[in-house]
Amino acid sequence: MTVAPVLLPSLERPGSVRTSVELPADALSATAAALFQRGYRLALVAALDGHGPMRVTYLFTSGPPDRRIELDIEVDRRRPEIPSLAALSFPASRFEREMHDLFGIVPIGHPFLRRLVLHQHWPNGWHPMRHDAGPPPDMVDDAGSYPFVEVQGAGVYEIPVGPVHAGLIEPGHFRFSVVGETILKMKARLWFVHKGIERLFEDQSSDEGIVLAERISGDSAVGHGLAYCLAVEEARGVEVDLRTSELRCLLLELERLYNHVADIGALCNDVGFGLAQARALTLRERLLRLNASVTGHRLLRGAVTPGLVHLRSLPRASDLAEIGEQFHELVELARGQSTVIDRFTGTAVLSAEDAAALGVLGVVARASGSTLDARLAHPVNGPITGFTPVRSETGDVLARFDVRVQEVEASLALLAKHSTRPGALRSSHRAFGDRPPVSRSGNRTGTGIIEGWRGSIVHRVEVDTSGRLARVKVVDPSFFNWPALSVALADTIVPDFPLANKSFNLSYAGNDL
Repeated sequence: MTVAPVLLPSLERPGSVRTSVELPADALSATAAALFQRGYRLALVAALDGHGPMRVTYLFTSGPPDRRIELDIEVDRRRPEIPSLAALSFPASRFEREMHDLFGIVPIGHPFLRRLVLHQHWPNGWHPMRHDAGPPPDMVDDAGSYPFVEVQGAGVYEIPVGPVHAGLIEPGHFRFSVVGETILKMKARLWFVHKGIERLFEDQSSDEGIVLAERISGDSAVGHGLAYCLAVEEARGVEVDLRTSELRCLLLELERLYNHVADIGALCNDVGFGLAQARALTLRERLLRLNASVTGHRLLRGAVTPGLVHLRSLPRASDLAEIGEQFHELVELARGQSTVIDRFTGTAVLSAEDAAALGVLGVVARASGSTLDARLAHPVNGPITGFTPVRSETGDVLARFDVRVQEVEASLALLAKHSTRPGALRSSHRAFGDRPPVSRSGNRTGTGIIEGWRGSIVHRVEVDTSGRLARVKVVDPSFFNWPALSVALADTIVPDFPLANKSFNLSYAGNDL
C-alpha cells in the first residue's frame, strides 16, 4: 500500500511522532489505507470554513509510543467535495455524514449518505457550520419522518421507544424490530439535543473556552476539560511541569471512580437487585464529597485550566482504603447474587471482530478484547509504569461489569500513588516553550487526547494570532460507541434492553454536540 512520500520520514522515525502533512485530495484514500494497515486509527475528522479555502483535517493516532498524524486537505468552496473513506472505515463514514450535514462537504463515493446530525425538519441546503450560513432559517413544517430501515418477515413488529424518556434520561429514539421478544434490529436516532457546541467555542479566548469544555458532558468535566487544555497548550506552546500533570491524572481517576461505582450499582438495579444499588449510591455520594473537598466542586469542575491546575487538598490514604473496602463489599454482594450473574452472562454480546470494525473505545472495547487505553497510548505526563489496561474477552454485560470493577481497583491504586507524592497543590505560573507550526489558515493548532471514564476523548483546536479560538473539534467516545449498542442487541430480548443500554452507558450530550 503506497503512502504519500512526504509522510514516509515520520512513519519510519522511531518513538513519538506529531506531524501534519498537506495532501492533494486524490492522495487521501491511498494514504489513509496505508495508515490503517500500519495500525493507526482515525480519531477525528475536522472541517474548517474560515474566509479562505475550506479545509478538512484527518487525525490518525496510534500508540504506544504516542503517534499523531494529521492529513490536511484543501476543499474548493465552489465545489466542496472530498473522496469518501467509508469503504476503509466505518467511523470515517459517520464523520463524513456529520461533515456533510454541518458544512455541506460532499464525500464522493459514500455508500449511504443520509442525514446524521440534522433532523428532517432542518431545511435543505443550510449548513450551520459554514461561516456564511447566517441565522437559522425557518424549520420545515411538513418534513417527513426519519427513514428507518424496515425489517420484513412473518411475525416482525416494531416497538418505538422515546425520544422522551422517564426520569432524567436525555432524549433519544430507539426503534426495535422484534419477533416475539427477540430483537432482530435496533436503530438509535440521536441528535435531539444538538446545541452547536463547536460553533459556541468560536471567537472565545482560549482561556475562557475551558468553561464550555467542562460542560460538554456533565459527568466528564475533567475528561473534556483536560483534553481541551492539552490541545490549547500545544497550540499556544505552553509547557506544564510534572507536578501539574500528576495532579491532573489524579483528577481523571477521581472522575473514573465515581462514574464506574454508579454504573456498577445501576447495572444491579436493572436486574432487580436494589440493595446493591443502594450501597453503590451511598459510596458514590462519599466519592462526590471527596471530589468537593479536593476541588471545591462535586463534579470536579474548575480545577483544570490551560497551563494550570488548582486543588484544595489531596485524598487521604485512610479515606481511599475505606472506599476500597466498601467497594469490595459491594462487588462481593453483587457477585454473590445468582440472578445478577445469570442475567449478565451472555447478554448483549459485542464480538471482538465487531468491536474492531466499529472502532469502539474504552470500557466497551476492552470488554471485547481490546487493549487500547489512552493512558498508555497518549500519556499525559510520560509513560505510566506498572499499569496494564484491564480487559475481558466475552463482550457481554458481565464483561463490561468486570472491566468497570477492575478499573475502579486500578484507579484506587493510582490515586494512592499520586496522593502520597509531595508537592504543591496548584501551579504557580505558565511556561511558554516552542510554538507549534502554523497551519495554512495562519492558525496555531493542537490536539489533546485523554482516557476518560467512557474511553478516549479527543479535542483539536485552532487558535488565531490574537489567542482566540478559530475552531474546536470535539470527539467523545460515545460518537464511536453508539452504533455498537445496536449490534450488541441483535438476538437479545426486549426486556434486557435497559440492562444492555446501561452496560454501555453512553453520553447523549457528548454525542449530540
